[in-house]
Amino acid sequence: MRSDQKLQNILEEIKSITNLDSLLYRAKGTVVAATTEATLEEEHIVVEFAGNAKKERVAGNYQWYKITLDGETEYIYGLTFNGEDSKVIGRMAASQVRMAVENFEGQFDRNNFVQNVLLGNMLTVDIYAKAKKLHIEPASRVVFVVDTGKKNNDVAIELVKNLSDMKTKDFVTSVDEHSIVLIKDVSHFKEIEMEAELERIAKSLVDNLHMEAMIKVRVGYGNVVRQIHEITQSFQEAKMSLEVGRVFYAEHDTISYGKLGIGRLIYQLPMSLCEMYIKEVFGDTVPEILDDEEAMSTITKFFENNLNISETARQLYVHRNTLVYRLERIEEAIGLDIRSFEDAMTFRIAVMVIAHMRAAKN
Repeated sequence: MRSDQKLQNILEEIKSITNLDSLLYRAKGTVVAATTEATLEEEHIVVEFAGNAKKERVAGNYQWYKITLDGETEYIYGLTFNGEDSKVIGRMAASQVRMAVENFEGQFDRNNFVQNVLLGNMLTVDIYAKAKKLHIEPASRVVFVVDTGKKNNDVAIELVKNLSDMKTKDFVTSVDEHSIVLIKDVSHFKEIEMEAELERIAKSLVDNLHMEAMIKVRVGYGNVVRQIHEITQSFQEAKMSLEVGRVFYAEHDTISYGKLGIGRLIYQLPMSLCEMYIKEVFGDTVPEILDDEEAMSTITKFFENNLNISETARQLYVHRNTLVYRLERIEEAIGLDIRSFEDAMTFRIAVMVIAHMRAAKN
């Protein structure tokens, strides 16, 4: 629910208690909320009142009060004037509106600040000055990026807030139309349990968003950072986790930057080096067998079993000699004997490099 609607609800609640109408303007004369129709006369009164030194006044049919934030007049609140006795009611109502406005503006400022920190739009010295003003304290934090693949994240954002056991040092925001950012305080986790706890949080987000909102998501997360300005770094790591994971670890729905392994290195290689490496391994033509689902499934299972022919044959439900025959056919096709560790590593890296090249072209 937008803050303007919440302010409207507060004004309607004041009317139900006092039976008096309320108007809330921005200092420049724009109506924010009202329980009755605002007129051009009242707009002129608000603009004139905002420019003088008085804190309250009676004009037209209303008693007016200034709502200040950080020493600046931001809003003008008006309550129907009903004699001198209503001034006390007006001051109490204005105080209620002031607290609500401060709360909403504070939430907006914190969200805006967090977004700017994530995107690297602030100098370090400005980050600490603003954080102090907003009462945002340093803590050990990790950034999780939830990729929803959807343009409307409103429901998902609320779910992430509810699912994340939000603390005072946690934040949930969005910096684009298809991802949600959770900045999680992890100070209470033991170092030895940290990786397991981060994986648990990521997995919980994936499972619960699918269960509660039928949204299939992928979650990437960065390393632990301890200073506010370092949140930018953890955010970039989380984004890279998703990007690298999409290319090399598509079967995983949670990806840690700390576990990207060789995929992180390959992802950062320029295309010229990738093309040079593939030509060195396969020559001028990439073997068609790399697009053969059955052959690649056999190779993947062989690698998962540490090049153990007997165990791989057992898991594939084939005779050992059948698997040997398949591996010999693969050797003929790619020019590498993946039964040897060196050739297996060469082929593994080549497959990842080709995946990176294809993803870059797409």
